[in-house]
Amino acid sequence: MTSANDVAVGIVGLGGIGTHHARQFLDRDANLVGGMDIDADARRRFHEEFGVHAYEEATDLYDDCEAVLITTPNRFHEEYATGALEAGLDVLLEKPLAHTLESAERIADAAADAEGFCMVGFNNRFRKPVQVIKHYQDEGRFGETKHVEANYVRRRGVPGRGSWFTSKAVAGGGALIDIGVHAIDLALYFLDHPEIVEVTGETRSEFGGRDDYAYIDTWGEDEGPEGFDVDDSASAFVRGADGSTVSLEVAWATNRPTTDEFVIRGSEAGATFDRGRDELTLHEASVGGGHHLSDTEVETRDDNSHGAEQDVFLEAVAAGEPPAINTVEEGLAVQHVIDAIYRSSQTGRAVRLD
Repeated sequence: MTSANDVAVGIVGLGGIGTHHARQFLDRDANLVGGMDIDADARRRFHEEFGVHAYEEATDLYDDCEAVLITTPNRFHEEYATGALEAGLDVLLEKPLAHTLESAERIADAAADAEGFCMVGFNNRFRKPVQVIKHYQDEGRFGETKHVEANYVRRRGVPGRGSWFTSKAVAGGGALIDIGVHAIDLALYFLDHPEIVEVTGETRSEFGGRDDYAYIDTWGEDEGPEGFDVDDSASAFVRGADGSTVSLEVAWATNRPTTDEFVIRGSEAGATFDRGRDELTLHEASVGGGHHLSDTEVETRDDNSHGAEQDVFLEAVAAGEPPAINTVEEGLAVQHVIDAIYRSSQTGRAVRLD
């Protein structure tokens, strides 16, 4: 069997996240053979740092690869993912699946017809506290998990206005599709991916379009409100067919303290995972010797979630078997929820998905 370190892998999209992934690949002695970007400066920087060829055309890169990682802006996910799948490659596609539900469905259709597989880049599933929670759930320690509070709230964290992140045409939305996608995915992961039957949500744009938007720093250059036409916060409630629910709070900017907490409520125990601090606390109760409530901090090893995600991807490519985690079907389910939140906000009504 081919070794994971022998898999010839390339990267499509050589911006910040693509470069980060490239460094992770080299840290694990992976066989990074090239990159692709339409921007000449990005190609030059990639070649200078990693010493591999950077192509202007994706098909040229595909000829050298067995697998590719796609880290382009959301609007271009479909073009490069379907092209790679049609070329017989395995694909690791950064979140979200696409900028629209329709585009995501076309990627899923292409993956279903392809010889290779498509894995979606939900790296937070590979964090050590998340794996501990899943282990305890599998052991039955939590009993039935029926509700997750999912929060990914920045007090001031709008990306540079004028970047692709703040363009609906390129990103497909704002805070909800950028960071909310992580919160939704983790919540559904903790609930074992229930069938979603109803979504109610409200998206808002209260800060990014203001001339007097107050912030300390920002990612990238800020071109002002003219470069912003997306949401900067969202609140939603998601209902599963099995009675499970998710309450969601997402914001790039809001007048409240930052929070990055996931609260998992089970019939026998619960947990709070602070994603920002990488802290995990278990909440349990006992009637032995008198009623007793306990909160236990769980220590976990330092982790590298992107690196662990890459390991799973490359091992699956080497084995010729698609991974059982981060599937296209799961990514599509998340995309359905995102789309339903936007539709619910537009209509002012709950959206049924069953």
